[in-house]
Amino acid sequence: MDVKIEPSWKQVLAPEFEKPYFPQLIQFVKQEYSQNTCYPPGSQLFSAFDHAPFHDVKVVILGQDPYHGPQQANGLCFSVADGIALPPSLQNIFKELQTDVGTQPPTSGNLERWARQGVLLLNATLSVRAHQAGSHQGKGWEQFTDAVVSKLSAAREGLVFLLWGGYAKRKGAKIDTSKHLVLTCGHPSPLSANRGYWFGNKHFSKTNKYLEDNQKEPINW
Repeated sequence: MDVKIEPSWKQVLAPEFEKPYFPQLIQFVKQEYSQNTCYPPGSQLFSAFDHAPFHDVKVVILGQDPYHGPQQANGLCFSVADGIALPPSLQNIFKELQTDVGTQPPTSGNLERWARQGVLLLNATLSVRAHQAGSHQGKGWEQFTDAVVSKLSAAREGLVFLLWGGYAKRKGAKIDTSKHLVLTCGHPSPLSANRGYWFGNKHFSKTNKYLEDNQKEPINW
């Protein structure tokens, strides 16, 4: 089936589009978007891929669901559209970023600037019904994004996978740690962060050191 996604990813993921689950998933998503308010906008479902072509990916951050509030989700995990108030998890990400590498917290929570540098900001589930967290889980997105992680792990070398929280850790279980760096910690949500599972992880500086050690440009966080 024809899927509007960045060309290099379209080639890599072509086998997935032909599996029985994928047309069923797309049919479900189209029906949901026609009958309910869903996020992100349909044109941004594959934004994570459109901003970070397959061979440009250097870092992968795994999220769970898109934000389900009005105008928040823009197809990149943890990211919100320009002009939208920063969700608590993103506030904590920026706090750790400032402590770790000295980056002043930006006023915008739009993380497209990371994505354009090769950071794949991938949610496990790429769509959600408004105000109903998890409403599009178990419909096939997870199988699709598992394939994304597997393709990257198998075909690329020297990537950094940032797995924040139990859900992301489970999703990253099959990453080949012999040729990639996998960094894990608690989720940046206040519930986890305030218990000491997030702050001080230094994932941003560790990522850049690994990239530089592998002759890659570090990320300008």
